Amino acid sequence: MANYYPVHPVNPQRRSLNQVVTILKDGGLIGYPTDSGYAFGCRLGNKDALDRIRRIRGLDEKHHFTLVMSEFGQVGQYVQMENWVFRAIKAAVPGRYTFILRATRDVPKVMLHPKKHTIGVRVPDHVTSLALMDALGEPIVSSTLILPGAEQPMDDGWQVKEALDNELDAVLDSGDCGTEPTTVVDFSSGEALVTRLGAGDPSPFQ
Repeated sequence: MANYYPVHPVNPQRRSLNQVVTILKDGGLIGYPTDSGYAFGCRLGNKDALDRIRRIRGLDEKHHFTLVMSEFGQVGQYVQMENWVFRAIKAAVPGRYTFILRATRDVPKVMLHPKKHTIGVRVPDHVTSLALMDALGEPIVSSTLILPGAEQPMDDGWQVKEALDNELDAVLDSGDCGTEPTTVVDFSSGEALVTRLGAGDPSPFQ
């Protein structure tokens, strides 16, 4: 059964966050809230958890996992950015966007697109998810928590626990959560290409 951690949406309790961090460090898979619905989360390089996400969501090896970070300053460690891309992303974060870019060598191959060697990156505008990453001290590998056949991500922590009680190791719930997935902008071809319309305003990239 998944451990359930309800926390305050403005001041999430550090003790609960630390317990979730311990689960992540022990190789666990969690569900946690963001500004664009719930997401699956695990540590960088956790192949078992990535395989679990693929199985739960019915994904193939070409799925782009996302590194969710607490601040823009971390992005450059994990992806390659030209100056104009750097400026475009900096102006849009934190926010409801996922950006696809070529990864640096700091990203394990197991989570890259097998041919493009790309990865998603994002900085959410959400107190609880940012506090969790600060407590962990590193980005969280994520994938939107959309179950097969659904059109939108799950947005209620208790419902996440009920639906995935035997699949997750923990659910973090602060009550506040977005209801639309992120807008996805792919920079890997050398230009900005909006590949999914979501909660983020696409006009800066069109």
